[in-house]
Amino acid sequence: MNIVFIELDRCIACRSCEHICRLHQSALRNGDEPNIFVHVDMDQRQIFAGTCLQCETALCMQVCPVGALARDSKTGAVDIDKRICIGCGMCVVACPYGYMHLDSAIHRASKCNLCAGDPKCVQVCMAKALHFGTIDELVARKCRQHDLLLGVRALPDMTNAKEESDTGNGQNPD
Repeated sequence: MNIVFIELDRCIACRSCEHICRLHQSALRNGDEPNIFVHVDMDQRQIFAGTCLQCETALCMQVCPVGALARDSKTGAVDIDKRICIGCGMCVVACPYGYMHLDSAIHRASKCNLCAGDPKCVQVCMAKALHFGTIDELVARKCRQHDLLLGVRALPDMTNAKEESDTGNGQNPD
């Protein structure tokens, strides 16, 4: 399953992601509020951004009294059927990360649905802080970036060591 991953150390708080999400949601008549959030704490000089993590065990789905939340078979995203949602807010309370919210314009629950598998926020991020992929791909990407920053490789490339021992280049000349 794919998710939107945010590299907080790259985010410049331009809020392009929020703006495109708001426009996209409004065009679809899914509300007027973005489903990705950027918060700037000037006192602490910190930027925080977040969006739904598409939990494997989605508590929001489990607590919905009318069954308005379901996993999209194509994208794997937890999606809300706005026609069924009654706006009770139980899913908002159940979300352990705080990424569910009630959209004040439509009085219904709202969250990231990955834009049907083509997240607009990722496309407009000028700092390249947003990525879309599986959690394993995103972890590997972050590890590679970290290794490049340190100028080291986390794991030695064993294919070169095997080739050297096969050709005798890695052996002692004595």
